[in-house]
Amino acid sequence: MRLALGISYNGQAYDGWQSQPSGRTVQDHLQAALSRFAAQPVSALCAGRTDAGVHALMQVVHFDTELRRESFSWVRGTNTFLPPDIAVQWAQPVPDAFHSRASAVARRYAYVVLESPVRPSVEAGRVGWVFRPLDADALRAGAQHLLGEHDFTSFRASACQAKSPVKTIARIEIARRGGYWRIEFEANAFLHHMIRNIMGCLLLVGQGLQPPEWMREVLAARDRDAAAPTFMPDGLYFLGPVYGPEWQLPSRTAAYDWLP
Repeated sequence: MRLALGISYNGQAYDGWQSQPSGRTVQDHLQAALSRFAAQPVSALCAGRTDAGVHALMQVVHFDTELRRESFSWVRGTNTFLPPDIAVQWAQPVPDAFHSRASAVARRYAYVVLESPVRPSVEAGRVGWVFRPLDADALRAGAQHLLGEHDFTSFRASACQAKSPVKTIARIEIARRGGYWRIEFEANAFLHHMIRNIMGCLLLVGQGLQPPEWMREVLAARDRDAAAPTFMPDGLYFLGPVYGPEWQLPSRTAAYDWLP
């Protein structure tokens, strides 16, 4: 039987999603909890790997098991063995053809950034930070140059293993609530560090340190050295993958609609 799970986690304490010898990853903790609940080894595959310090509101994983339990039992039972900053939100049986990564038609991320002359304290690790004022019109004008299908080599980490740098960004939405900015991205797929590198550039534009047209120049250069430094992982949230209606999976975790 194949199961899909929706997972949320605060990434501050972990070395990213993917399993490592240190054992300090979200995947390591999740697989250990699932294995304890199922009383048999469980290996889970995710929809999108996240970096150290990056959070997830609806990471989706799938795994195969011979153990048959009600969906709520998988949620409560697995959460019993997870640390408090990782939680299973839902569990659902899926057809064997479902694959958490390959079946996704798009992925969504959001950056939450605090604009303040003073660094965050209570929100440390949960928001990014800029001390200069941001201009919404400049941010939106710069973001427009990234929409559609492009070669995103300029925003690609040197360690990226993707076969092609060509991706399609369908949507970038920018909103503000008080001192908090939320910049949401949706694309068919993302390169390693792509969003963090884009954010580094967008924030220069938003602060008036570069004109919006500079985004087009960076994109056309197809050279990582043309772009700004990688922005901090603080405040980056994986909102989750997007699947076709045939899989009948939740599209988002409503409990986190409060996120600025």
